[in-house]
Amino acid sequence: MTDKLKCTASGGGGGFQGSSTRRKLEKVDTPTKKLLLGTAIGYVSLVILVPTLNVFVQAFRSGVGPFISNIMEEDFLHAVKMTLLLAGVAVPINTLFGIVAALQLARNDFVGKTWVLTLLDLPFSISPVVTGLMLVLLYGREGWFAPVIQATGFRIVFAFPGMALATLFVTMPFVVRELIPVLEQMDPSEEEAARTLGASDWEVFWNVTLPNIKWGLLYGIILTNARAMGEFGAVSVISGNIIGRTQTLTLYVEASYKEYNTEAAFSAAVLLSLLALGTLLVKDRLEKAAEV
Repeated sequence: MTDKLKCTASGGGGGFQGSSTRRKLEKVDTPTKKLLLGTAIGYVSLVILVPTLNVFVQAFRSGVGPFISNIMEEDFLHAVKMTLLLAGVAVPINTLFGIVAALQLARNDFVGKTWVLTLLDLPFSISPVVTGLMLVLLYGREGWFAPVIQATGFRIVFAFPGMALATLFVTMPFVVRELIPVLEQMDPSEEEAARTLGASDWEVFWNVTLPNIKWGLLYGIILTNARAMGEFGAVSVISGNIIGRTQTLTLYVEASYKEYNTEAAFSAAVLLSLLALGTLLVKDRLEKAAEV
């Protein structure tokens, strides 16, 4: 009995010692944690917050009137139109492609599947400028498809079709990469039960599969839209950056800044920043809705 009491006392003391040690460690670590937190906040502020605020300050430096005047210019409005058109082409096409590709890759095993998955990541790893150059080498005057293009008279390089191809390329992986993990975690028994009850493939997808993947799909669409509107490198090469013809908002910012029209450049940058902030807000709302 005495030995048991000694063991109990020893164990209790050990518990108190462990608790005391943890408190001491927490006290010692508190300054380090504050230092790390302060460093992280300072870094984020220096790299993201301060430059973003500076864009707004520079855009409204002369007042609201010049800002409104800049965004009402014909070239600016055309750049906005081109940006929206490119997003309007890329988002639906890559959404449809992403759904079909994700269903096939998540539900089927076949020879070359790993190679296909690697190929889907190519737009992430290759420079957008190289993407634009590849398209020029394929569809330009001396490109592989030049004879066919010249025979049909259908312009691709330095025209909207080439810009659309570049945007489709850089935005291709987002939807499919968001859907594959969701589909792999989804229980296939629900789909099998629906088919057993006589549902067609479309009815199974619409009533069973889509409700289960909707948050991943919406997240992928948001990322696709954000990349389509913010793309610069690939579109810059393939479009030729022709003012009033093939200029998007990102290209308008560069061209205006190079021409020392800084107010117009920062006005366009404000609009792009607002689009980015809006995208982040929608993304945050979707993530909260998915957790409920």
